[in-house]
Amino acid sequence: MNLGVLDILKLAGFVSTSRSRLVRHQDPQYPLDELLRNDWLEIYQSYQRRPVFHKADLIAVFYGLRATRGAFYGVYRVVGHRPGTEGKTLSGCAWLHQWQREEFFYDLERDPRFDNLRHRLIIDWGPATRSWVQKVVNKPLLEIQEPGRRLPPFDDYLEFSLSHTQLKDLFASEEAHREWRARLGAVAGVYLILAEGSGHLYVGSASGDGGIWARWREYAKTGHGGNTLLRDLIHRDSSYPDGFRFSVLQVLPKTMSRDEVIRREMLCKSKLGSRATGLNLN
Repeated sequence: MNLGVLDILKLAGFVSTSRSRLVRHQDPQYPLDELLRNDWLEIYQSYQRRPVFHKADLIAVFYGLRATRGAFYGVYRVVGHRPGTEGKTLSGCAWLHQWQREEFFYDLERDPRFDNLRHRLIIDWGPATRSWVQKVVNKPLLEIQEPGRRLPPFDDYLEFSLSHTQLKDLFASEEAHREWRARLGAVAGVYLILAEGSGHLYVGSASGDGGIWARWREYAKTGHGGNTLLRDLIHRDSSYPDGFRFSVLQVLPKTMSRDEVIRREMLCKSKLGSRATGLNLN
């Protein structure tokens, strides 16, 4: 017998009624990577243009992955609603003023019994992905990730950026994020570190057996990875390394020579100006 997602949620205490709903968020206007990284998804889902949760007591929330897949985010009790202009605020969220124009703000109370399943349950939502609020059915469960999971499933090399805290989470629970380890360890590449406070950039590269994974391990440990200007910035400004964001610019085969990897790195530095105004010395 194949397991469905309700089989797991019920073990954690989920009780489905006719007023329960399943929700899957995936709006191209608001990148999920940024909503998840900044913990904005809870507030984002509270603002709604239509009365989508008026007849719901409980919602089980997922966020969209590639194709029709979804990853579990949490279970919320619908406490009530009010005008969007009276909704909760967020510091640093550029989209908040747009959300506050929506008709409704729903007061949603997260059930902590399900927190240890966040990011761990991967389901097949089915072909009706535009129908993002549905009655509760036992959606097929595709995968259960290891306990200790803190990050969403790895999706694509060029579609994520990690805060330094998230980078540390990867290496603190390697088995729980083993597909991140496998994918980042399988390739060489050119990567970018953004200093969010100033907007300055650092371009680096990784090669050799450990690939990007091995190089980023050093940043997780020290924040600066041995780079002089990054180290100086951390000593000068206490908002770093927490204010660094890591992403991949170019994926390269590990069989590529170190000289060729460096050539690609230099090309990216030139294009982005990270030597002239950024954090690269050369």
